[in-house]
Amino acid sequence: MAANAQPSIAEQAQDVASKLATSVADTLNFADKQKEDVDKSGLPNLYIDEKAGSDTEGTGAELSPFATSLAAYQSLKPSPENDANPTSIVNLLIRKPDSVERNEWVEISTSAKKKLVKNISGWRKTEAKALAEGEKQQKEKAAQEERDRKRREEAQSVVLVDDDSKESKKTKIFAVPELVGSRVRINGWVHRFRPQKTNYFLVVRDGTAMLQCILSGDCIKTIDALDLTTESTVELVGTVEKVKEGQTAPGGVELIVDYWKIIGKAPGGSDAFEGRLTKETDASIRADLRHLELRGETATSVMRVRALLLRAFRDSFYKRRITEVTPPCMVQTSVEGGSTLFEFDYYGAPAYLTQSSQLYLETVLPSLGDVYCIQESFRAEKSLTRRHLSEYTHLEAELVFIQFKDLLDHLEDMICEVVDTLLTDPVSSEIIKTLNPDFQPPSRPFMRMDYRDAIKYLNEHGIKKEDGSDHVVGDDIAEAAERKMTDQINRPIMLIHFPKLLKAFYMQPLASAPDFTESVDVLMPNVGEVVGGSMRITDYDTLMAAYKREGIPSDPYYWFTDQRKYGTTEHGGYGLGVERFLAWLLNRWTVRECSLYPRWMGRATP
Repeated sequence: MAANAQPSIAEQAQDVASKLATSVADTLNFADKQKEDVDKSGLPNLYIDEKAGSDTEGTGAELSPFATSLAAYQSLKPSPENDANPTSIVNLLIRKPDSVERNEWVEISTSAKKKLVKNISGWRKTEAKALAEGEKQQKEKAAQEERDRKRREEAQSVVLVDDDSKESKKTKIFAVPELVGSRVRINGWVHRFRPQKTNYFLVVRDGTAMLQCILSGDCIKTIDALDLTTESTVELVGTVEKVKEGQTAPGGVELIVDYWKIIGKAPGGSDAFEGRLTKETDASIRADLRHLELRGETATSVMRVRALLLRAFRDSFYKRRITEVTPPCMVQTSVEGGSTLFEFDYYGAPAYLTQSSQLYLETVLPSLGDVYCIQESFRAEKSLTRRHLSEYTHLEAELVFIQFKDLLDHLEDMICEVVDTLLTDPVSSEIIKTLNPDFQPPSRPFMRMDYRDAIKYLNEHGIKKEDGSDHVVGDDIAEAAERKMTDQINRPIMLIHFPKLLKAFYMQPLASAPDFTESVDVLMPNVGEVVGGSMRITDYDTLMAAYKREGIPSDPYYWFTDQRKYGTTEHGGYGLGVERFLAWLLNRWTVRECSLYPRWMGRATP
């Protein structure tokens, strides 16, 4: 037939018949092969390949062998009477080593059979032991359940009586050490507890302090005693005693309880408080469970020092006759530029969450004199560093009739005074000592470093820019380089006189170098910048030129510009990040630990 000729119908039919015959033959051969898997004695064949087989996925067929003879035997679910002679119920065929291509199978050898019998014996013993242990555990569990049932039954009959005839003073825990010998009534949360056969030791907190409480007698036989869990709220009544010599407890006292009850029971089991947060818990889960993490001793301590820190600042401001004011957080002008503003719709008009209250503080200098505020500021920076937050507590002050040196001296005085106050307070000093044992109060005077000298320092000490090049005057020094320099010097630095192009429009130019400003950043080791401040432009025409240079329309700032029309004068101010200051003081790795419910890029819950 020609090369390009099509086969005839007869030829096509013959081809189909040939293929069909081949298929039938293959089927018959397959059936014969299946028959071969049962030998003449009628026993099934099971195949074993130590190299290519699998005890978990194998079926024992030639194309799916087991890896061991024990697994092949176990697959038959044999009775123990067959264990001494396993080949009485199955033919075990093992592939010869290195015969994969030849596919040669041989019956299990006598020595291999003896080894199999030994393995079967071990398997049976293991099974019997597991069965016995299972039965033992079931019996123990049943016995424990019976004991628990009887104990609860008995506990139902134990009722503690709150005896009104016995006088008790309701108090907060912080006052308990002063009431030794008195019978007191407290409420709190079970911070931790240790049940023993004759006593329960509870450490209870109420937010003011912690107290060790000892329960014994009928107090540990009630239903509440059986149901007690960590973080349950409780009421306890008892006598305050000093702890025995050689023993320790919070405040040096303990409560010997004669009456108590659970007010709110916390869950146990898989939902118990102890299992929700551990040292290994992922950071994102910790953030989701911030409401529970705040109950921990470290988080509580940080928040307590935060409160004392704010009070110390307020006391220092009050002593200096600096008045606290409360500017708005919803604004329609920017302070630090528009790139980091959170915008929202305000009755059909665009508005923003404030970046800083500085401009509003300046407007009340003529009426109230020196002023300050402590409130939230918002920055929409797309930054996930350990020192950035999208919402942070901003302590800001504006001071009138001062020079730049006065501003620097004021900052140094305030920081040192507040630190000294915290180190003399018994609560905050103990926490600082615990969380940051190496902390030393900053010595005066703070190092004053000109921006241009900082550029020189960075280059002389091999601290490069992110692209690996040297720094030049005019660079906005990156956070990492700035922090590395500060950590090397290892003392507070007042970095001064930044270039005008790097700073906000309102900063006063240096008289001796108009391209630079009377500005300052206070840098702390391990954190970096905690304060930013400057003298403010006082001249009307200079301010109008600054608006124009920055491309900012001046009309929306009329109320700010008017301060230069109606009795202008020298003035300056600063903003201090409370969370950064705390991170420095308490040696926290991230400012997120220093905020009650931190907000950063991608996180606004809970």
